[in-house]
Amino acid sequence: MKYFIASLVAAVALSLSASAADVSTKITDSHVCCGSCVKAVAKIIATVPGVTGAADQDSSTISLTGPDTATVQKATDALVASGFYGKSSNPDIKISADTGAKGEKVKSLKIEGVHICCGHCVKDINEALNAVPGVTGNDAAKGAKSFTVTGDFTDKDVMDALQKAGLTGKVAKG
Repeated sequence: MKYFIASLVAAVALSLSASAADVSTKITDSHVCCGSCVKAVAKIIATVPGVTGAADQDSSTISLTGPDTATVQKATDALVASGFYGKSSNPDIKISADTGAKGEKVKSLKIEGVHICCGHCVKDINEALNAVPGVTGNDAAKGAKSFTVTGDFTDKDVMDALQKAGLTGKVAKG
């Protein structure tokens, strides 16, 4: 009888732990171009208790796992706030596309919060922005907290181009 009760308790404990499975997502098409990007992602993930994950430079993905949807969402939001963007494999984990762009025609646009750790990041920003009709230049630089795009273009087109390249940021106020 003692073994039966112990077996029953063990079975219940296993079934409870199986029903409380971790939540995961893979963020694809993200800008993870170098070891510094990988390290930045690891540092951001480490700020969210309960979340584990890693960036894979070769596949341009970021994998996240946590105890529940809210915790994984918090880590995802932290990555987006730090300038990383992509598509979530988990429909319950949303990637915010809110950049503050209003679809307005502008001649200058200051953008902040884009992850720019190296020359390759700058190169990818330049390539993304060169594809936007009306953009004539930008002053993005390695390590910059913000940069300005110039020309005669729509603010939303610029932000959409950055997000397509796996990066994101916010239109600076003022």
